[in-house]
Amino acid sequence: MTTYRERSTKSTSLTDAPGKTGSAGKYTLAEVLEILAGGRLPLRFTAYDESSTGPTDASFGLDLRTPRGTSYLATGRGDLGFARAYIAGDLDIRGVHPGDPYELLKALADSLVFARPPARMMVDMIRSIGARHLRPIAPPPEEAQPRWRRITGGLRHSKTRDAEAIHHHYDVSNTFYEWVLGPSMTYTCACYPRGSASLEEAQHNKYRLVFEKLRLKPGDRLLDVGCGWGGMVRYAAHRGVRATGVTLSTEQAGWAQRAIADEGLGHLAEVRYADYRDVTETGYDAVSSIGLLEHIGVRNYPSYFGFLQSRLRPGGLLLNHAITWPENHKPPQPRGFIDRYVFPDGELTGSGRIISEAQDAGLEVLHEENLRQHYALTLRDWCANLVEHWDEAVAEVGLPTAKVWGLYMAGSRLGFENNGIQLHQVLMARPDKPGAAGELPLRPWWTP
Repeated sequence: MTTYRERSTKSTSLTDAPGKTGSAGKYTLAEVLEILAGGRLPLRFTAYDESSTGPTDASFGLDLRTPRGTSYLATGRGDLGFARAYIAGDLDIRGVHPGDPYELLKALADSLVFARPPARMMVDMIRSIGARHLRPIAPPPEEAQPRWRRITGGLRHSKTRDAEAIHHHYDVSNTFYEWVLGPSMTYTCACYPRGSASLEEAQHNKYRLVFEKLRLKPGDRLLDVGCGWGGMVRYAAHRGVRATGVTLSTEQAGWAQRAIADEGLGHLAEVRYADYRDVTETGYDAVSSIGLLEHIGVRNYPSYFGFLQSRLRPGGLLLNHAITWPENHKPPQPRGFIDRYVFPDGELTGSGRIISEAQDAGLEVLHEENLRQHYALTLRDWCANLVEHWDEAVAEVGLPTAKVWGLYMAGSRLGFENNGIQLHQVLMARPDKPGAAGELPLRPWWTP
């Protein structure tokens, strides 16, 4: 193991350069980071040039192991450089498990604020890093192509390109997902009836909530678009509902079809490998969309809501469950780590935009609620599952992919806790006729 030379950990003013090593105007990698962070590092940082900075007794640490890692950090915008260096093995984390680096990410989010140093100091820093490290290099193979290069797979949100995006994220390995998601194989926000509830209880409770909001009863017909591994389909079928699910993931469809057969639900439940836009049947009593809207594209909301409404009978109910921004003016396209490693072509918007588009499509919005805190708890429990099954997960999908998932889920948990992202359920109806209340009760009919 490399022995790192200890350096001063005093806070550094941007007007006073830290002690330099070597020739004048040259900084070590640790000094560069210390300058950018204004001397306020919440963790210990060491680098391959034998420099280090940050509190010696810090609970968490980062170890920059290779020059390639420097190139990734210097050329990746936002969180992308950190992710590339970490996933490629050029940047190690200390003090947390790679399956749940939440506490380290929280320390960085709470304490680390980068500042722009004076121009002369910036020139010296660039010289110290080396111009060769400012040229982009090939990213890790787990990274999806940038958006401008994905055009070879079709226009954004065309059927072929959507299928490829779903394949990138959901066709990792059913065995891997079983370890992370647990027995329910539910890859959407759970709804915790109490703080001490288990993940399984909370996921079952989420399906119960959706089922009740949609006023489903034996003999009804349900369409579940973006059905995942068929959790909602099977929940409804167990209660006498004829349920059809569609997914663009071959792995999900195969798993769901086997589960339906194993549970003896073939007479009521069906999961198809298909685009939701290929569903030809109409007259459904209810439609559920749990975690699909993020893949649709904001500009496609009018056609999306219009299509789902056309599948419903007059008076039928639609529940849309989706991750959102906390406001409605932020650009919809995610960038950086999430777009390249997790959800290619995914787009988020605010709940207000979703409600407006649904209303403009002719749907009547009946109820809306934010389950943001529940998603933070869900991600906490998924990370705990990944930690518990870490060795098996690495053997199944490889260390880089396992690290992607730990980073993604822990970072998302932090986002939900900090209100950087939210989760909204919107219940709506296809109007029976103008001004008609239909058969709906005067007040909410479900148990919260």
